[in-house]
This record gives sequence, structure tokens and C-alpha cells, in this order.
Amino acid sequence: MRQTLKRTIKNLFLLLALPFYGLYRLLSLLGNPDGTFQTFSQLLSLIPGKTGIYLRAAFYRLACPETSDDILIGFLTVFSHRDTSIHKGVYIGPQCNIGKCTIGENTLLGSGVHILSGKKQHHFKDPKLPIKEQGGIFQKISIGNDCWIGNSSVVMCNIANHSIIAAGAIVTREIVQEGTVVAGNPATVISQRELEGLSK
Repeated sequence: MRQTLKRTIKNLFLLLALPFYGLYRLLSLLGNPDGTFQTFSQLLSLIPGKTGIYLRAAFYRLACPETSDDILIGFLTVFSHRDTSIHKGVYIGPQCNIGKCTIGENTLLGSGVHILSGKKQHHFKDPKLPIKEQGGIFQKISIGNDCWIGNSSVVMCNIANHSIIAAGAIVTREIVQEGTVVAGNPATVISQRELEGLSK
């Protein structure tokens, strides 16, 4: 009964989000699609309480590829790229900044987490040219299933399933082995979770 009620509420908010999504698509045709997406993300991030949580989930379900509406996106959290995929059961805390990424099922992000679109967003090899004029590359970061990313962490590389990123950690190298626990700046491995018998 409870699941049916929850699904009904989510379907209602999908309908409520349709005008936002329609306006977003229309304005995207007239300008920069990512810039328009950021504007709508910033606007929706300001809506407090359960209304904001359900409306954000509905909008991102419509606007982002392969994104579930069974997600929770906290107050003042903004997305910078529409090419972002958020899977079922994901929790993203307040005041996060989410770049181009895929976040796997049941992963949790604390407050103030920054997911960057890779670590090559700004080139800086030519000292004679301002950094802002040297361009860069946006990469889609992959964060696995069942990860925990602590408050104020910064992630700019792929993270394997079941990994834990300690609060305040700066992840500059890809985490390949599942169940890895890292901490520090730059993040280094401090332990390994016992995953024997766990389905992936």
C-alpha cells in the first residue's frame, strides 16, 4: 500500500514537472543546452522540503538520460551537465555540485560533495595564454553501485562499486578495486571492505 501511494505521488510530480521540462527543451533550442539546463537546475535547487525533493527527482528523470525518479536530491544541489545519469536508490545531500557523471544504484553522497567532469576541464600548459582561453575536456565520471561519498569530498575519477570515500577526500586517481576505502588529499587507500559473497 505504501509503495503504491509513493508511486502515485511520484507520477503526480512527473506531471507537475512536464511544464518545466517543456520550457527547458524550448529554451534549449534557442541557446546553449547545458547553460539552460544549469539554469533550471539552479531554480529547482531552491525549492525546500518534500516538494523540492519530488520535483527535482521528476525533472531529472525527464531531462537526464537513464535517470530514475526513485532518487533524492537535496536542497541547493545543482547539476552542471544534462549528460548525467542517476540510478535508482541514489541519495545526494544538500549543497552538492554534480558534473557530468553516472551514479550507480544505492550510492550515497553527503553534503557539499563535488563531482567534477573529469580532471582535464582546464588546460594550462601555455603560460602566455590565460587559462580560461586554453579550453579543456569534459569527461563523464562513473561512480559505482553502493558507494558512500563523505561530506565535502571532491571526485574527479571513476570509482568502483561498494567503495567508500572519507569526508573531505580529494579523489584524483581512479579507484578500480571494488570495496576500496580511501581518505586524504590526495586520496589514498586506507582499507578494503570484505565483499565475499556479496552480489554485484
